[in-house]
Amino acid sequence: MRAAVLHEIGQDKLDVVDDMEATGFGPGKVRLRVRATGLCHSDLSAMSGVLPQPAPFVPGHEGAGEVIDVGDGVAGLKQGDRVLMCWLPACGQCPSCKRGQTHLCLAGFMNAGTPNFKRAGGDVFGFAGTGTFAEEVVVAAGCAVPIPDDVPYEIAALIGCGVTTGLGAAINTAKVEAGSSVAVIGCGGVGISTIQGARVQGAAQIVAVDPVASRREAAIGFGATEAVSPEEFADAKQRVTAGEGFDYVFEVVGRSATARTAYENTRRGGTLCVVGAGAMDDFFQVNMFELFFDEKRILPSMYGGGDVLRSYERAIALWRAGRIDLESLITHRVQLAGINEALDQMRSGEALRTCIEI
Repeated sequence: MRAAVLHEIGQDKLDVVDDMEATGFGPGKVRLRVRATGLCHSDLSAMSGVLPQPAPFVPGHEGAGEVIDVGDGVAGLKQGDRVLMCWLPACGQCPSCKRGQTHLCLAGFMNAGTPNFKRAGGDVFGFAGTGTFAEEVVVAAGCAVPIPDDVPYEIAALIGCGVTTGLGAAINTAKVEAGSSVAVIGCGGVGISTIQGARVQGAAQIVAVDPVASRREAAIGFGATEAVSPEEFADAKQRVTAGEGFDYVFEVVGRSATARTAYENTRRGGTLCVVGAGAMDDFFQVNMFELFFDEKRILPSMYGGGDVLRSYERAIALWRAGRIDLESLITHRVQLAGINEALDQMRSGEALRTCIEI
């Protein structure tokens, strides 16, 4: 079958091959035919080594498709079911799951260390234990979440990661209050979803911050009340909040420098929500006096900070009601053969989300 593979960490191009085989099928597993997958910035981060991932590997974790085979012991799924891919399934048994923090379950991460593809040259891993830049993938049954018939594959794929992460940061983690002021730093697919989440929650002012003009323009269409470049952010803070700082600032880049900027633009007693996934050697610094004196809440948000199954259902309900716009998030479409074009679109900031049709 066809798949896009990165042979070594640090390479900037993927190799589309036709001799890949999805492995590991058996009890508790399902085999999926991938129909659509989104390109998430986390895929680029894994390729560059910012996020830890063994190589060679097939990127992609934001996918949807149909079940083509079901292993022994799998309940609730059958051949032909339409599903989205959950790259972080909850085991239901660990302390995090028992506390209701299923998004912090580590069981799914264990899958990342087991190869789920192979070629003549040896084993190949799948990013985050999935690897949706392939025609087929074998995953644990908990990774396959049934979707209603009216949800297109490309929309379901986005809900599988970027949309859930962004909406959840505003709704679950920060719990944005109606009438509040919000700033979102980084307006790719996740940042735009954060903006939509803040709008759904009733934020009065939503300032989008991004260096790319096309993304700033797009942010207005998704609910930002204004959009500025990083150089204009200080002026926006003065104009919108009279210099006090925003009630909520979301960092959706994954770098300590932008997290520090977000912290400095959060009002005393306000909330900094860190959504971007960054590197293990990139340290965010805050001095002990300001940490105590300013009483700013620093809230990381992992995968939307809540039960992802409930978050999927909420995203679908909001989309059906016209409360959020998911179709317009997909600014580019390519076939698998054009995956490297999609990578370039993501790196340049040209694309919010590129849908790869498998």
